[in-house]
Amino acid sequence: MMQRNATKNKNCQQNKTIMIMKKISTLLLSFAALLTFIACNNKKSQKVLSHSTAELENNAARDSTVYGTMVDGGMNSILLQTDKGDTIEYLINPNDTIEVVKGGKLSGDRFAVISYTEYGDRFVRSAINITSLLGTWTSLDKNFEIKEGGTVTSKIQSETDPWTSWKLFNGKLILSKDTFEINQLGADSLALENANGIFVYKRDK
Repeated sequence: MMQRNATKNKNCQQNKTIMIMKKISTLLLSFAALLTFIACNNKKSQKVLSHSTAELENNAARDSTVYGTMVDGGMNSILLQTDKGDTIEYLINPNDTIEVVKGGKLSGDRFAVISYTEYGDRFVRSAINITSLLGTWTSLDKNFEIKEGGTVTSKIQSETDPWTSWKLFNGKLILSKDTFEINQLGADSLALENANGIFVYKRDK
């Protein structure tokens, strides 16, 4: 009888040991799976970050625009202190048939300038007064504010697909996914054009 009890106790201990080993194995497998999951997510994040950084650098390389602050200017020139610290004089060709400077000229205003070189001088192909572009613009179906830092906010709550960001790229205005030519930029008016037509806005003061 005592031998049976001893055998029974031994079997119970073996079963308990097996159960404990199974639990430990399960925990180890779960921990290994968690580590694998974290490692995969880190790799994905690094890939996305690398892709985004490369895309930004590529876009910057393809943008021929020079950004800076106007420090002086006459009837036919703009003296720009660029964001890189250079001071460049851009001439305005009197033979241009269209207004190449959009938004007026005022010392202290920020500009985005695209130029070309002729006879050793730099001439303005397009100059957009960024300071004039900022502000709230309205039309029959739009009421949006272009802010410093590249953000756009809509003041129409019912708008289904409002613009949320802006940037200038090679002389064109990009509002979220929409790209426009700036036909006119004045103190109180803004006219944008793309394949869908011409869109006119007035400034909301």
